[in-house]
Amino acid sequence: MPNRRSVLALGAVAGGMLATAKVSTEIVARWPGGANPRLSPAAAGALAAPPPFSVPLPIPRDLRPIATVAGVDIFRTDITPATVEILPAVRTRALTFGGQFVGPTIRARTGRPALVQFVNRLDMAANVHLHGGHVAAENDGFPTDVIDPGHSRWYTYPNSQPGATLWYHDHAHGMESEDVYRGLHGFYLLEDDAERGLQLPRGEFDVPILLRDAAFAADGSLDYASFERPFLLANGRPQPFFRVAARKYRLRLLNAGNTRVLRLTLGDGATMTQVGSDGGLLPAPVARTEIVLASAERQDVVVDFARFPLGSQVVLRDATAGPVLRFDVVRQAADPSRVPAVLRPLPPAPAATVTRDVTMSFDLTRQMPVGMLNGHVFDPNRVDFTVKRGSTEIWRIGNGDPPGFDHTFHMHMTHFRVLDRDGARPTADDAGLKDTIYVPAGARNVRVQATFPNHTGRYVYHCHFLEHSAAGMMGVIEIVP
Repeated sequence: MPNRRSVLALGAVAGGMLATAKVSTEIVARWPGGANPRLSPAAAGALAAPPPFSVPLPIPRDLRPIATVAGVDIFRTDITPATVEILPAVRTRALTFGGQFVGPTIRARTGRPALVQFVNRLDMAANVHLHGGHVAAENDGFPTDVIDPGHSRWYTYPNSQPGATLWYHDHAHGMESEDVYRGLHGFYLLEDDAERGLQLPRGEFDVPILLRDAAFAADGSLDYASFERPFLLANGRPQPFFRVAARKYRLRLLNAGNTRVLRLTLGDGATMTQVGSDGGLLPAPVARTEIVLASAERQDVVVDFARFPLGSQVVLRDATAGPVLRFDVVRQAADPSRVPAVLRPLPPAPAATVTRDVTMSFDLTRQMPVGMLNGHVFDPNRVDFTVKRGSTEIWRIGNGDPPGFDHTFHMHMTHFRVLDRDGARPTADDAGLKDTIYVPAGARNVRVQATFPNHTGRYVYHCHFLEHSAAGMMGVIEIVP
């Protein structure tokens, strides 16, 4: 029998379809709760948006190690309910890491392992997935590998990969969608010595920015069941402002929205210099005037605010939601940073020995539509693909749904490079090493190439529109010696 979470997730899927396309009322009516007032848009009685740019951009605090033993940094934080302020003067109950709506940032270094204890103070099971991390299977947050209420778990992160903007979030079976929506997300920033030597902006000028959408009920609570999520938040605040110096900043942009696709521009077509993607630095910087970020994707960009006169107000905008964040250029500052012409070459790509096909789709013939990969609903006890450790494979990713049903694809434990999209060259948003890509309706053959060099065990791959994965759009690979 479906539980409350899967019913709400499917209701949110239906809402997402309504928000992006004309979908037949017959399909929506078959979704559980499709005619239920709880699953109607949150417009009636919902909270009004505050004046734009009336609150400052908060920067998530760093989680400091509680100890360092034999070269291993040891961290501890709680998974806990908390009352937080998202909308000004409104108290909202959230699920959090460490009591923060955007969890504390864990800063780690390549070659220096981290040991993180998560203590579950919720009244339900939870777990933690280091998104983009190359970790052993027992530390990856497999959906059924949970932390029970009142218990804790140590996760070992070897940090054996190059520097990258990673993030951590809940991945408990059938719960990940609502739990992440209610606040279980945070940054994990991995830096390596080679990157440090490039002299990219650092310290207070290296800014993580988590973007996501939300809806609020009249009592200030997060409305997970809403068809519409009209508030676009930056680090947990609606349309904040950020005072910057007239110099270069590195902005680490993460889309943590469950199903939102962002199309971001800066000012009146101002240039952003992209230096990184999901898997870390690009081979060379790329000038961008628009960035597309689907759910779970990251892009690191450098913006030189010295190009704007003091007093300028430069607005980051989304094509659908409008203004997201305003940068106020308020002071002069020395700037020893630079963006070198060469960043990090991509690693060699061995020849692929296996080709696999993965099609993401919904079964709309059932009374309760479910998500599927290759026609199968997620079963944590079923292995869908067996992969040899050290091998290189090509996966052909397709969207098997009609218009209005977009997806993203995420692979755990490794990164991949995008080879082509239905025979065409990859987009600028596909550059570098990726762990998540956008697969819109109509995409039938997005080819990616991945190598599985590090660990053995069972990992998942899934649509990272989290309502879709919670509804069953997930599979299991087992990496064997």
